[in-house]
Amino acid sequence: MSKEISRRQFLENIGLGTAAGTSLLLLKDVANARPPSAALPSRTLGRTGAKVSILAFGCGSRFLMYKDEDSSAILNRAIDLGITYLDTAYAYGDGESETRVGRVMATRRKDVWLATKIPDRTRDEFLRRLEASLKRLQTDHVDLVHIHSLGQADDLAKIGAPNGAMKGLMEAREQKMARFAGMTSHTNGEVMATAIQRHDLDCVQMALNASRNGRFEELALPAANAKNLGVIAMKVTGQEFLVGDGPGKADMNSLLRYSMSLPVTTAVVGMPRPEMLAHNVETARNFSALNDQEKEHLRQQLNSSRDGLENRLVGHFDGPTANPEIFSA
Repeated sequence: MSKEISRRQFLENIGLGTAAGTSLLLLKDVANARPPSAALPSRTLGRTGAKVSILAFGCGSRFLMYKDEDSSAILNRAIDLGITYLDTAYAYGDGESETRVGRVMATRRKDVWLATKIPDRTRDEFLRRLEASLKRLQTDHVDLVHIHSLGQADDLAKIGAPNGAMKGLMEAREQKMARFAGMTSHTNGEVMATAIQRHDLDCVQMALNASRNGRFEELALPAANAKNLGVIAMKVTGQEFLVGDGPGKADMNSLLRYSMSLPVTTAVVGMPRPEMLAHNVETARNFSALNDQEKEHLRQQLNSSRDGLENRLVGHFDGPTANPEIFSA
């Protein structure tokens, strides 16, 4: 397999939206790549003290591309290959991702760090949604629950209101529904930095890629590091927007290495086909950090894509939801 996957190759591998389960026979090739349970490099998730693999399995829209009957096999394979961080959310198929993950958690809960994300903006709705998520996930607690997709300043005010979602998040941690509390954002590093400074979070998940969309790397990442929060990178490829040849594009390996070279704990990546799982596991297993000159070169290479990606991620929500209006800010 080539060590560089272009956007064209990536989209061809996805099959332009075809069911990834049709290629599940490729799991035989994946199985031959490494012995089961081989450890991946790990890092400490900030103040949680937990160690997790530097590559996390994204259970969003790309995971939902697998046929339902094939999803357990690929998730089990990811765990066998050493991935210990699973990232899901209610919004991924209105609970479908959590249901799929839950089938695997019924037997492998102790093998992974399990994170989910809740979209609701009031305390009562947040806790009701989380309770239902726990049932789907077949567990009495998650390791981490996030308020999902922080938007602009008005959204920050909404979740911080007296009966806002932050109250539900804190209660979820106090009641041991979740061991730790977090927040995610795709779009605004300045607002995310304010949230980090203002609230008692344990972890944050944000768009951290070589285009530096939303100024997360410049503003929110230093704020998170200053408080020793666990930092989870996402949108490593900008939903494949950054993958390809020519100006504003880069190969998959460089993008993944860039995000992993930042002061983060792990990088969440959607892997809709078994060979992509194998490729990214191998990249993580052999990871070497980019030096400052290499990082700056990649930033300059991706700079022309920054505005386009920012526009693409405004109101972004990786999966259908019955409540899109809460992300219209």
